Amino acid sequence: MFTGIIEALGHIETIDSVGGDARMRFVAPGYLAGVQVGDSIAVNGCCLTATDCSDDAFWADLSGETLNLTTAGTWRVGEPVNLERALTPAKPLGGHLVTGHVDGIGRVLERYEDARSWRFRFEAPEGLARYIARKGSVCIDGVSLTVNEVEGARFGVNIIPHTLSHTTLGARAVGDRVNLEVDLVARYLERLLEGRTDAV
Repeated sequence: MFTGIIEALGHIETIDSVGGDARMRFVAPGYLAGVQVGDSIAVNGCCLTATDCSDDAFWADLSGETLNLTTAGTWRVGEPVNLERALTPAKPLGGHLVTGHVDGIGRVLERYEDARSWRFRFEAPEGLARYIARKGSVCIDGVSLTVNEVEGARFGVNIIPHTLSHTTLGARAVGDRVNLEVDLVARYLERLLEGRTDAV
């Protein structure tokens, strides 16, 4: 589990194609000390397992599923990435509960300044739109954000200067694709309601 509060910006140093899958090396000097093999690290919102690590980098294997259902299939060497280590009992839950299991790929529709902040509008895949609610939470490229408004499959968020400068969202432009994870509670609530209907 994660919180959606980005702890560091890293970058992709190596991408190796391995039998249809990929193996990638992520570098973040000063952030990865103490990471061990088997640890979970969210990279742009994708929960990856460290398979080899050092004080400033770790390797992870990305399956065909991950490459096809997230933006990971389009990542390139040198590209910056948002990083967050897994939640521990001592870590403040500053964002919301995030699994790192990306639900789908959204798209940036609009970006404009609003005082010192920036407003972004995104479009979610039709199947995910029902989980996104005004003043609810959504995770975009691993960043926990509050939804300001919703219109069908389109929704808007406000990005404060700190988030803009400390995550990859600052470099996102209209047309860019982003990883989306909807609120965990909304998904479980829908499933519980389905079960109640089935039992009637």
